[in-house]
Amino acid sequence: MAKTTKSEKSDRQKVIDDIRRKQKSAEKRQGFMIVGICIVAAVVIVGVAAFNPIRTWIEQKKYDDEALADIGGPASSCGEVTTKAAEGQSDHREGEQLTYPEAPPAFGPHWDQPDTIEDRFYTEDSRPEIETLVHNLEHGFTILWYDEEAADDASTIGEIKAIADRLDDSDTNNRLSFKAVPWTSDDGEDFPDGQHIAFTHWSADQATGKSEGVWQYCSEPSGEALEQFMKDYPYYDAPEPYGGYTGQ
Repeated sequence: MAKTTKSEKSDRQKVIDDIRRKQKSAEKRQGFMIVGICIVAAVVIVGVAAFNPIRTWIEQKKYDDEALADIGGPASSCGEVTTKAAEGQSDHREGEQLTYPEAPPAFGPHWDQPDTIEDRFYTEDSRPEIETLVHNLEHGFTILWYDEEAADDASTIGEIKAIADRLDDSDTNNRLSFKAVPWTSDDGEDFPDGQHIAFTHWSADQATGKSEGVWQYCSEPSGEALEQFMKDYPYYDAPEPYGGYTGQ
């Protein structure tokens, strides 16, 4: 067998070194590519997150000079109003986590104190407990509930905020009797298929003492439908109505 000369060994080592350099260069380029992809992905994620509030703001602001009935979709976006005999008046269960059979509730046992009147719109993070809101229903509030699909849509939230703003600017009675709040999968069953908005009110006949829960489901926010709902079921149509907020 012929011996390998120093020259041949040197040539072989050069080939090996060259291969190694190319591998390192390829690995470095691949590393830069991965980092670049990660940076682009991060920018896209941050951009989308930042754009959603902007879309919400744009949708909300475009209704600044519009009447309540002109905000969101038409009344035909909502189904028929339904009712059910109610119970739970003055049934206070402070601190007890309650389960309501309806999604969302329009009546029932509740906590001792209703929510304050300062806020008209809530997110999942800011919303009071359901048991607190049911007490507001007892005092004549209409609540617009929006589900998780609606919560994820910036345009829909913009419309709901516009509705809340318009009612906040309206007469005192309307301001004292409306809230928009989220309904999540942790709260109970889903809304009916295709419906992402629900209005609820706790109605009562002061003469007979009989009361009922009232519901109307919508596929999208509709100021027109809400305005009619609140005319049909005003703040004083409640088990314990008030002309001014007492917090009782």
